[in-house]
Amino acid sequence: MNTVKKFLLLVFILIFCPIVLSEEYTLQAGVSINDVPKALFGSWRVNAKLDDTNSYGTFKPQSVDFWTLSRVGDKITLTNPFSGAKAEVSLKSVEGNVIVFSKKAPYDNKMLTDTITIRLSENSFSGINTLSLESFSLVDNHLMKTETARYNISGEKISGDSVLKK
Repeated sequence: MNTVKKFLLLVFILIFCPIVLSEEYTLQAGVSINDVPKALFGSWRVNAKLDDTNSYGTFKPQSVDFWTLSRVGDKITLTNPFSGAKAEVSLKSVEGNVIVFSKKAPYDNKMLTDTITIRLSENSFSGINTLSLESFSLVDNHLMKTETARYNISGEKISGDSVLKK
């Protein structure tokens, strides 16, 4: 193939392939924030009971917490007004009233990843919260250990729209 034909082929690929790949990616991947039921947003009293862990000394056997889930534009934020914690969450999937989201946050030389799967019902939810706490070396930043836990969680709506409202 001569140089002109190679050049024209390269120009064609650079111009048209990103558009095709971008459209294909958009159609196949991602979850629209518009798919999230409005009832998710608001304030929740959340109970958690430890179901399984590889580190009983690290994770509490049970807890009661307070979550506020809010949306601004295309971002979902989870805050806890009592602890002062605030994190932007990543939406993983939405299938009707079943929602999966996660958040990841650094803590000293550790990284905490929460993956939360909930099923919304009238003014409550039930689900699972899976945690992974990775500890890294302060010397060379290699992964030293991973501690995991799985909690059964339930939430009661304190304020915000009901699932029954359209």
